Amino acid sequence: MNTRRLVAILIAFILTIGATAMWSAATDERDGDADANAIEDSGSVAGDDAENGEMPRKKKGNKVARIFAAPFKAFGKLFSRKDDGKFQRMTEKDSESFKSVAVARVDDSRIVPSPKLAAAASAREHLAAGRSHLLSGRINEAISDLSTAVSLDPKLSEAHNLLGVAYDKKGFGDHARSSYERAVKTEPEDAQTLNNLGFSLYQNGNYRAAVDRLKRAVKLAPTDERILNNLGLALCRLGKFDDAYKNFARAAGPLTGNLNTARMLERFGRDDDAIKFYESARRIDPANSQALRRLADLYKRTGNPAQSEIASNTLAAVSSASTAISGR
Repeated sequence: MNTRRLVAILIAFILTIGATAMWSAATDERDGDADANAIEDSGSVAGDDAENGEMPRKKKGNKVARIFAAPFKAFGKLFSRKDDGKFQRMTEKDSESFKSVAVARVDDSRIVPSPKLAAAASAREHLAAGRSHLLSGRINEAISDLSTAVSLDPKLSEAHNLLGVAYDKKGFGDHARSSYERAVKTEPEDAQTLNNLGFSLYQNGNYRAAVDRLKRAVKLAPTDERILNNLGLALCRLGKFDDAYKNFARAAGPLTGNLNTARMLERFGRDDDAIKFYESARRIDPANSQALRRLADLYKRTGNPAQSEIASNTLAAVSSASTAISGR
């Protein structure tokens, strides 16, 4: 086989990989739990809670730029080790280094090393350092400091809780659950720890146990939007959509409650039921673009073109009116 033919085959191969990568870049979902991301489209918050604040999400950047960069990234990955700057799932070998009392420093070439704490640092000093690492996305270092904190003070509930969050970020669900359970044992009335435990159980498919912990958390913090939404997500996974709606609505009102329930029904392929909740949202807010957009698509998908056209025309009118107002 001559050189020209080899080059031609290589170019064709690159173009094929590139086209696949471009499609993937255009349809890629956000980081994090898919269900939680789905209800975030309506402005809801869900998930675990690190020190009463959300963990920073890694921004995807400009979508068009990602699409054009995708072929080059895909080609590069074919010939390089996996080191794309994202957190990698912890292996059993990794976990062993965190189980012992004397926790070794974790080296990661992707981050700038932080100053070491003094050898005689207290449990609370390691807790503060671990919290700082966690909130800045330095997960390995967070696990190291938080593990040291709980080894120095096994009753330090906050350290167990944040260690659970860190393990969850690594995808190590069993270790996360153990840490949350230790925290709950020390502080059984802490709503945020119960929320984190419940969400961790939910992410690992233990939906009934998740609902139990989240209901306990709701009793302790009946107006906490994050906890109510997490309970709604877990109830959806048990098929209890009416109960899920009640919690979504308690979290952010009937409009958002309908939108979130409809979105989850749609994710589970129950289009007819999703339409009912989207229609309820439209009755509350006739100009709601999210409800109109989804109704146009769902009516078309379920064989009701007339209703799909009505929703599409209403959406177009709403968009035109909005453009006219903003242009004044």
